Amino acid sequence: MPQNQHLAQEIATQPDDWERVVGRLATVAEHLPRPGERVATIGCGTSWFMGQAYAARREELGQGVTDAYAASEHRLSRGYDRVVVITRSGTTTEVIEVVESLRASGTPHVSIVATARTPVVERSAATILLDDVDERSVVQTRFATTTLALLRASLGEDLAPVAAQARAVLAEETSTAYGRLAVAEQVTFLGRGWPGGIANEAALKLRESAQFWSEAYPAMEYRHGPISIAAPGRAVWAFGDVPEGLADQVRAAGAHFEHRDIDPLAELVRLHRLCLAKADAAGLDADAPRNLTRSIVLT
Repeated sequence: MPQNQHLAQEIATQPDDWERVVGRLATVAEHLPRPGERVATIGCGTSWFMGQAYAARREELGQGVTDAYAASEHRLSRGYDRVVVITRSGTTTEVIEVVESLRASGTPHVSIVATARTPVVERSAATILLDDVDERSVVQTRFATTTLALLRASLGEDLAPVAAQARAVLAEETSTAYGRLAVAEQVTFLGRGWPGGIANEAALKLRESAQFWSEAYPAMEYRHGPISIAAPGRAVWAFGDVPEGLADQVRAAGAHFEHRDIDPLAELVRLHRLCLAKADAAGLDADAPRNLTRSIVLT
């Protein structure tokens, strides 16, 4: 089997996946947070970052206090009306422990999972199963973005324009999709507000898929130290709104500044394509990346 075959296939389905899950919203909405509730999200790795993006967006839209925690570092003892658990595998040790604690305390919660008949599915008070976007690649793409699409739709956002933008990204010729990003030796991702979670995820994706030097920071924090590594041959890629003057400062340091005026979720699909290109160029198999497995199970 060719390297990265699963990753390539899973990247390509995302706009359709988002539209399909939005069509399911009415059937699962009763399990999702209501406006005004105090909410926390729980996840590991990519799932944590999708929780960050959702939490910030929910607060931006005035729907209530929302915190995003890594499963191993949560502060659920602060008290929440509802918890959203995100886990592709449904078998991650730290997530299972959180679900068991939520059941014991009687805290309302819902788990968004890709794999049926797993411990999280069996132990959660409510589950939204997205098995149609489960992945064979270890590197997550479509499950995470489809989960975020569902959560954003539950906030009242229209995802149709976002899916259209993602289709345009997927249709771009490889020669024009990345520009100087294709040859950059290092990329730093920036986001302000809810795109901050997308920036964190973008950096993780490049590290996982291509063993590539990538970092991520809040956009306004970048000038407080991280800009010191900006240099010719390196790039800064911003998602969402760009603070005034930042692009000029990056260029003055000799680095390439990348930004498009499209939804950050659609822009993440372009990053996925770059991951695939970087992995192919390095002769790496992102379907089975070094030192990683589909799920972290601690013994």
